[in-house]
Amino acid sequence: MSGERAAGRERYYAGARAALPFALVTGVVGVSFGVLAGSLGWGSLVAIASSVVICSASAQFAVAAVLGSGGGPFAAIVAAILLNARFGPMGLAVGPYLKGGPLRRALEGQTVLDTSWAMANRGGGRFDREFMIGATAPQVAAWLGGTAAGVLGGDFVGNPERFGLDAIFPAFFLVLLVSELRGGRSAVTVALIAAALALLLVPVAPPGVPVIAACAAALLGLRRTS
Repeated sequence: MSGERAAGRERYYAGARAALPFALVTGVVGVSFGVLAGSLGWGSLVAIASSVVICSASAQFAVAAVLGSGGGPFAAIVAAILLNARFGPMGLAVGPYLKGGPLRRALEGQTVLDTSWAMANRGGGRFDREFMIGATAPQVAAWLGGTAAGVLGGDFVGNPERFGLDAIFPAFFLVLLVSELRGGRSAVTVALIAAALALLLVPVAPPGVPVIAACAAALLGLRRTS
């Protein structure tokens, strides 16, 4: 039993070490989000709480984008839910490898991140639970720390353009898009349709609606092509 525990601890550590480069990037993106949230008048408590509760860069940036453009809370919440819908099938895939009762499994399911999930995938539908949890820990710490640093240091940073932080937001989503486009021709088609729909709606639809429409179109399109 002690040997199994030692092996489990080593997989936790291995996951944490493997995720350190991703944690560095996550911290920088977190600083960008904190500065953005501060510039929108969220306040340090709200900005940090959003990173604790939501803990998803894509969803939080979407919420900030919708609210920053004048959209309402409902539109922001719907956009965040649609962007995070991908975690549903990811959680189902890793579910059999989580341990404990319903509460513990639900808590462990919160460690499913894109990078951690991918790194813990051992092929054939198998996942390394300990490696995934270990890989998530430094990334979450970096995200929370980056958010706090960004929102609390917002007065020093001032205009996000001063340090090029305004470029991190679109660059982050561009990286996400490029990774998704590797899925083949169907993924490219779905992305183009979603982008065209958003562009068409921007001049005529209320703030937030183009984001929701693009997310919904992408989800429906990928479901049909999968």
